[in-house]
This record gives sequence, structure tokens and C-alpha cells, in this order.
Amino acid sequence: MDPVVASVSRSGTHTFTKPVVACIRLLPGLGVEGDAHLGEKVKHRSRVRKNPDDPNLRQVHLIHEELFAELRRGGFDVGPGAAGENVTTRGIDLLGLPTGTRLRLGPEAVVEITGLRNPCRQLDAFRPGLMAAVLGRDAEGRLVRKSGVMAIVIRGGDVTAGDAITVELPAGEARPRYGPRGRLGVGPPRNSRITASVRLPSSRKPRCAMSITVRATMLVTASCFLRIPSSLQAFSKATPMTRIVSGSNAWPCR
Repeated sequence: MDPVVASVSRSGTHTFTKPVVACIRLLPGLGVEGDAHLGEKVKHRSRVRKNPDDPNLRQVHLIHEELFAELRRGGFDVGPGAAGENVTTRGIDLLGLPTGTRLRLGPEAVVEITGLRNPCRQLDAFRPGLMAAVLGRDAEGRLVRKSGVMAIVIRGGDVTAGDAITVELPAGEARPRYGPRGRLGVGPPRNSRITASVRLPSSRKPRCAMSITVRATMLVTASCFLRIPSSLQAFSKATPMTRIVSGSNAWPCR
């Protein structure tokens, strides 16, 4: 099956679910015209509260339609737009694409993947138990996030259901967040050790390398922060997990 757009959605307010529409228009560097998350600067409310001047790297949310079939087998009635995505895809392994992959949606529009959509408890408010249902583990015990990917708009254009999707992988070495081969959605094994580098206050050493034992459960927090030892609590608010651990780009919910 050739990859196609299965459905498109947008919402002008910060609703969890986005209504399905016949067509969406992508605007370069901004997002989906008429959508609450349109803009050059961050629009997701959890991130606005932290720094409203951050760049908007989550302009478009994409989910693979195959996830809905999996959820229905588990007793969850979830369809296109219900989990807040703008573009529902069919026939493409979104979670197998590295960061920086570009997707041509239809004849003109191009988006670039910037990170995962990190499941949070808003999913449970929509359907009790849904958050756990979109998390899993691979054969090696690594955490798998399945609720889609985030992207920015590189080239604008209209996108409708039935449009073809063309994949352009990034040049050079893949840029993974977790796991081998640049795969999205895969976390480190339980109790694995990750080497991170943090900047200490000027009164201490200018740089300090430390090893942190990370349990996979730590990677599911909605705020996406590492649980840093008390001796380093001064940095925890200023140093989110997506900055402290090399290659991590899991984005929290709305």
C-alpha cells in the first residue's frame, strides 16, 4: 500500500479532539491555518507557561491510522482527529522515521518531523486507560511511545484525504531520540545508564559530566523532566530531559 493521508483535522481552540475537515492549509513556518497551534512561537499551553518565546516545533501533529485499529482491539473507540492530530496517515511507519525526515503531503505541502508526541494524562481524561494503551515495550524492554509525531511546516499547501505521502529521509547519519537506527518512539532499557552533561553554577566547575540511572517510568512524565538527585535540583527546572539527554525530543501534550 502506498502511503496516503487518511484524514485531516483542525481546531481553532485548544480542544483535545480536533474535528475532521475536508481540507487543511499548511502555512510555512507557522502550521495549520485556523488551528490553535498556528504560529512561529510555541502555542501548546504547557510550554507557553514555561517560555512563551520558545520556537514552535509542534506546528503539525501526525498519527498513523493503524494505531486506531490497535486501540479498537483493546476496547477503545478512537478515530481520526479524536486524539488531537492534524493529519492521520495510512500505510507509513511514522514511528520508524528519524528526526529530520521530511514528508510531502499531496502535491505541494512539506513537513519535517521534530519529535514524538509524548502521551500525557489528557488521554485518560478523554478515554480512561488510553494513556497506558499508547505506551508499550519492545523486545528489549525499551519504552515505546505510539501517539504520533510532531512536525514543522517547510512548504505550504493544501492537504486533503487521499493525498499521497512521499518520504525524504535526512541526509547523513540518522538523528535518533532513543534506541538504534534512529527509530522514533523507543526509550532506553530499564535501568540503563545515560551519560549527560550539565552546566554548573559559576561558583562551581564550569562543566560536569555525570551518569544517571534512568528508569523507563521516569520518561513518561507529562512535563518531560528527569528526576534529578536532590544535589542537582537547582538545574532540574531549567534543564528539561529533552535538553539534558542527547537526542531526546519527546514533546509533551497540549
